[in-house]
Amino acid sequence: MSDASTPDRDHRETEPPPAPWPTARVMLLVCAGWLALSWPWLSGAVTIPWDAKAHFHPQLQFLASALHKGLSPFWTPFVFAGSPQVADPQSLIFSPPFFLIALINPTPDFRWSDGALLGSLLVGALCLVLLFRDRGWHPAGAVVCALSFAFAAAAAWRIQHVGQVLSLSYFAVTLLLLSRALERSSWRYGFAAGVAAGFMVLGRDQVALLGVYVLAGLVLAAIAMADKPLAALRASLMPLLLGVLGAVLVATVPILLTAVLAEESNRPVIDLAGAGKGSLHPGSLLTGLIANLYGASGPLENFWGPPSPAWEKRFGPLDLYLARNMGELYLGLLPILLVTGVGIVRGALLRREIVALSVAALIVLVYALGRYTPGFALLFHLPGVDFYRRPADALFILGALLSILGGYLTHLVLTDTAPRPRRWQIALEILLLLAAFGTAIWLAWTVGRLHVAFVPLVTAVLCLILIAGALVAARGLALQGASMAATIILAIAMVVDLGVNNGPSESTALPAGMYEVLRADSSNETIALLKRETARTAGPDRRDRIELAGIDFHWPNASLVHGLDNTLGYNPLRLGLYSQATGAGDHIALPDQRTFSPLMPSYRSLLADMLGLRFIATGVPVEEIDKRLKPGDLVQIARTKDAYVYDNPRALPRVLLVTEAQQADFGTILKRGQWPAGFDPRRTVLLDKAPPPLPTGPAQTGSVRIRNYGTTEVLLDVDAPRGGFVVLNDVWQPWWQVEVDGKPTQLLRANVIFRAVMVPPGRSTVRFIFRPLDGLYHAIGERIRRANPPPV
Repeated sequence: MSDASTPDRDHRETEPPPAPWPTARVMLLVCAGWLALSWPWLSGAVTIPWDAKAHFHPQLQFLASALHKGLSPFWTPFVFAGSPQVADPQSLIFSPPFFLIALINPTPDFRWSDGALLGSLLVGALCLVLLFRDRGWHPAGAVVCALSFAFAAAAAWRIQHVGQVLSLSYFAVTLLLLSRALERSSWRYGFAAGVAAGFMVLGRDQVALLGVYVLAGLVLAAIAMADKPLAALRASLMPLLLGVLGAVLVATVPILLTAVLAEESNRPVIDLAGAGKGSLHPGSLLTGLIANLYGASGPLENFWGPPSPAWEKRFGPLDLYLARNMGELYLGLLPILLVTGVGIVRGALLRREIVALSVAALIVLVYALGRYTPGFALLFHLPGVDFYRRPADALFILGALLSILGGYLTHLVLTDTAPRPRRWQIALEILLLLAAFGTAIWLAWTVGRLHVAFVPLVTAVLCLILIAGALVAARGLALQGASMAATIILAIAMVVDLGVNNGPSESTALPAGMYEVLRADSSNETIALLKRETARTAGPDRRDRIELAGIDFHWPNASLVHGLDNTLGYNPLRLGLYSQATGAGDHIALPDQRTFSPLMPSYRSLLADMLGLRFIATGVPVEEIDKRLKPGDLVQIARTKDAYVYDNPRALPRVLLVTEAQQADFGTILKRGQWPAGFDPRRTVLLDKAPPPLPTGPAQTGSVRIRNYGTTEVLLDVDAPRGGFVVLNDVWQPWWQVEVDGKPTQLLRANVIFRAVMVPPGRSTVRFIFRPLDGLYHAIGERIRRANPPPV
């Protein structure tokens, strides 16, 4: 054998073999950038606020507590007098990262929940790194894409919306697996992609819906643009079928549970006009270049962008319902400049290998702009869109797509394969940049907020200098073969840029001490008082409820953390019957958010007593919330740092044994708010059907005791000499079943919103049990029967 130096060797010049893609080093670099940008939260200095704490952290704490106590998390008695967690998209039961935390730690603190969320973004970012490796694109492009994906646009500015962030992460995972399934005709990757897509769909939010449509469109584009579309279709058929199977196995049952629940919930279908109120204003696009232009990160009074009072005062009413952080699109200057210049002006985004992603990004942008483009009216007809009220949610998916495009264009620049600019293109790029800055300055001056916009504008200019210098240096190193050095330079520049512009703000990071009441070991005096009082009044038949009204944004779901039975809570999804009966809204952070109903017009009402509502904690004197109260209706028992605490001595026990029953029209009672004359729930139960006859005989005293009260099971000991009805003052929901002495018995809807069961004379054991799968089976069967009535 001869080696390369042997004279008789062919002297043809050959290309050196390509260097192996530095997967491990790139992933380590991305992890280092992720750690640097995540450290404020991981260190515990700040925590992800708003919904992440007010809603999702209590859900995690309830899940962890239930699992470690050996209880089912499928139903909770701690909000809205009972809620079916198994069908709630936001319960975290079907979220692997949070479920794993709940299994590990019975009392996860804020760093655990924040770490799980940030970690999910890291997983998505690393999947995009592998996507770049599969295509042989430059490592620097992978790093730019990954960091932008995890810390830009809605992923950064709306990280408190936990469910949508999780859906975004699953989107990136599914994109990688689906890409490999199609490119390798692999059924294994196809099945894995389906499983990942199934978990994405389980988010049951708008981000997941848009992710499904984008992925489906990319699959169709990949097949249609193949050299031989029919052959590509045949090769893709098995991976796609296995993908569908994987998604079905993961998502079918939870989605059906949610769909059935939605029919009896408070959630309305959104019309086109209603959805349009959640549109992204075109003026928000400037935040893609100038982060925090409108003062979204600082005090609320500084915010002047659409739809703030300052903006509307100058330009007129907008009729938009968006929080200040919902219009932020900042990706980092490098991706956005490359997308605008190299991608759009020079046409690189039209290249065959990337054009499908470019089209997808354009369609998603049209969707996000909502009523500001005619395209949204067409997209609104897609199945599922009318369930969601905020097209601006599309910024999550748009941010991911633009991050990939920005990384791809970085690859072109560093490999010297980007289109060569013509003079007019250079002039146009400069003109667009100046026009954007000029428009921003004009808007700030016109609205009278130039002093607020000054720092963001200067910061943008400084970051522009940093990014331009980093890109020039990285390109020079890359062309000399120093790819990793170029990658490190751009990684550092991205971390600095994103850290400065998308770092902790009032929207994304607040001191952890603000949420002390949501810690499982909280020493909050109001919570401690309520725990003592409910323990004091507990009895064989009593389990008193509390209400937390108008104290602060993060208080309504504190009952999930501390195991207090609460008549209210924080959740956009509630049982419609309960909301109609009690007036319960999705939130009660402010005193005026406590609305009442015809059937419960006041805390001084029979329904409040039947609910066992014993202790009421309010952020203001209760008379400011309930104008109907008269002196003596409630007894103030404490004034804590956070709340006024009241006692309702008329609250009834949780379980009652009654010997009389009568039929009533529940719909009329709900509408008019009037109980039948002489109705006393301690003696009589109202049923929506004709009551069965009871044995006659002399009246004798009976009793009912709570032997065990769990999340999905309530066990009662009954002594009913004449027989009668056991009334459980828990919310009626058709997935609950009941057994008497181990035998299934009819569950009765009682007193409009409660549960009851008929018991025979003598002693018996009554067991109420929550069986959602049985309920789902019967609900589907009932729908099939209604759709296919028997012939007459």
